[in-house]
Amino acid sequence: MTHIQPTIVAGVGMVAFGKPGASDTYDIMGEAAIREALADSGLDFSHIEQAYAGYVYGDSTCGQKVIYKVGMTGIPVFNVNNNCSTGSSALFMARQAVESGLVDCALAVGFEQMQPGALGNIWQDRPSPFDAFDSECADLFNSEAPLALRYFGGAGKSHMDKYGTELSDFAQIRAKASRHAKNNPKALFRTELSAGDVLQSPEMIPGVMTRLMACPPTCGAAAAILVSEAFAKKHGLSTGVKIIAQSMTTDTPSTFEAHDMMQLVGYDMTGEAARQVYEKAGLGPKDIDVVELHDCFAHNELITYEGLGLCGEGQAQKFIADGDNTYGGQVVTNPSGGLLSKGHPLGATGLAQCYELTHQLRGTAQARQVEGAKTALQHNLGLGGACVVTLYQAG
Repeated sequence: MTHIQPTIVAGVGMVAFGKPGASDTYDIMGEAAIREALADSGLDFSHIEQAYAGYVYGDSTCGQKVIYKVGMTGIPVFNVNNNCSTGSSALFMARQAVESGLVDCALAVGFEQMQPGALGNIWQDRPSPFDAFDSECADLFNSEAPLALRYFGGAGKSHMDKYGTELSDFAQIRAKASRHAKNNPKALFRTELSAGDVLQSPEMIPGVMTRLMACPPTCGAAAAILVSEAFAKKHGLSTGVKIIAQSMTTDTPSTFEAHDMMQLVGYDMTGEAARQVYEKAGLGPKDIDVVELHDCFAHNELITYEGLGLCGEGQAQKFIADGDNTYGGQVVTNPSGGLLSKGHPLGATGLAQCYELTHQLRGTAQARQVEGAKTALQHNLGLGGACVVTLYQAG
């Protein structure tokens, strides 16, 4: 059996997220994120033994294009695409390489140079990976909205129908995101919004979703350097932030057999990934101080509270009303502003979550700091599908 060793987050880097057309190109952003992570760790690029580069929209070997700008040392470079969970998939692979003892130092970098407008399929001359999802969605939730809005709006509507959740609950989540993001200099949207502002924004799906409940197309990059404990001690690196458990899940038959929009967008994947992580770490939801979760839509944040066990099924409305999702409550969710306010450059999102939680556990998140944060949970979801849940601990 392979020896399992602790995985240390030695360094993190991130560029400020920007609007499509207003950002640097992906290679410049990716290079900057890697250089910041190296500087943060105190390591040179020559220490990196393997690299995992995540992006969704780009030609083959974009990872090499980015990494070669920092160094050309002949190391293996793996290009990763797992839809919106791409960044954390790269992190998962880097962690796996270090934890198993295959390498002592690995780089995960994620970047995305996006175009304006709703997401859609690029290739029109071949079967879509979403064919089965589209068919199920068409049966469950009839809407003319773009693909992602339809899926997550439908999931929100399912929760509304089951538990009496109201549009104002989603608006409260979006307003909370804006309050958090105003303290994040790397967030795309830093203007504070009220729940009323969110409700008064243009309707995307009548009675279900307004425009401000959806995350914006975003460009950006983030990176993390993972090392073994022995390597960290040898090089005099800080061992203050560790990944103590991580799980990746993909769809099971329940995604389709449940005939429920919540399951179609990954509720069961989330629940199973969280269960595996809690079990491996010997911890539970009540032990978590801070969470970065996949709020591509306010609707997904709400159902993910329940999927991660932060509250019971059907209890998300009370969880929000009681302020248990923000500072002073049970667990601070998305102190960065999340995807809703920070932005969602698909390949970078999972590593931007890692960046935020690493700073939270170091106590270096400045105005966003969650007081006394010792245990942090990351949730990154991609339709099609994959879910990665990561548990970090300080000390």
